Amino acid sequence: MGKASRSKRERSRDKDGQWTVAAAARAAHRLREQTQQCLSGNRWVQMMLASNMNNVITELYAVLLNSDLADMADKPEDIERDAALSMTLGKQGHRPPWPRTAGEAAAWQIRQIQTLLRQAEVLVISPAAHAAVMAAAATLEPADVITLDRDRDILMPTGLLVLPEPIVVVNRTGSLSDTRAFGWQFITQHQILPTAQYPGVRVTTFMDRDGPVQPAEWRQAVSQARASGNPLPPLMPDGMYGMRGDACLAEETTETLADLSEHHRQIQRALTQASQWRAEPVPETGEWGGGRVDDPYDDFVSRYMFACWRLLAQGVTAVGPSRAASKVRTAATDSVPRDGPCPRGVDTCSCRYAASVRVADCCS
Repeated sequence: MGKASRSKRERSRDKDGQWTVAAAARAAHRLREQTQQCLSGNRWVQMMLASNMNNVITELYAVLLNSDLADMADKPEDIERDAALSMTLGKQGHRPPWPRTAGEAAAWQIRQIQTLLRQAEVLVISPAAHAAVMAAAATLEPADVITLDRDRDILMPTGLLVLPEPIVVVNRTGSLSDTRAFGWQFITQHQILPTAQYPGVRVTTFMDRDGPVQPAEWRQAVSQARASGNPLPPLMPDGMYGMRGDACLAEETTETLADLSEHHRQIQRALTQASQWRAEPVPETGEWGGGRVDDPYDDFVSRYMFACWRLLAQGVTAVGPSRAASKVRTAATDSVPRDGPCPRGVDTCSCRYAASVRVADCCS
């Protein structure tokens, strides 16, 4: 039976009501342990993260070269490069000076992920709760998550949320990711436009190594890594996002939030244009029938996590300890009340106007 068929069978079990906290907790605990074992000294993971980081920095740098930074009086040398690094690594919690190479940045990310897996409280989410969070996330605008107050909205400072099934996400270049887990850590963000520090949350996404998205290149990489004695972890780190967590614009008007949402889309459209050199047709996923999430503005992760945190904090879902594995919790709900509050809030930007894009010191 192929991977897609197995996923399909597991999904049908969920629909039949056979998803259980105990089984999910055991699986989550096992995934964390296996991922920890595979991460240490794994050059394949570091190479993949370095490649992702290099693409992100290169494309953001190209966009910033056409922004208002070029018009600054007494512009510091290579301010565009520093800005790109602050908008990525700085938002993820890395303080200056920045790493000199993508490989160094990837090594730092791996250390943060190892800390996350070692310290995180593990949560599993039922299929019903997951569906409720997906529905809530779909109602959010990019600027909405700026209302995040991490001390009020997030129940624990470090967590790992394992999903009941992967979310297949269509990225800006057409590539697919099958996201199986989200991890988060409280951090301090470091920005240079202007120089400032903010309370924030670093969110790490994990792909399902054996999930429904199995292009030939991925299968080859998995095989080569295993043959080298450094197998890829079952929860494969995919990306890091920095979210501001001090509710800095929670009192802004609806019009201001709508304006910021459009500015977020503006810079994301510019980044999509800069990444066209690596764009590809959206591949098929065999028998996978779970649907896809289009993410052209690269904000699905922020919207999903914000909706999840808010729903947990508001008591719409029930959070309690699991007996199946130590330090594993479960979130379960049948539905979101129709008259309940709609979660609002993506870390957005305090922006400067530019000729072609707006430069953000805190873009999500």
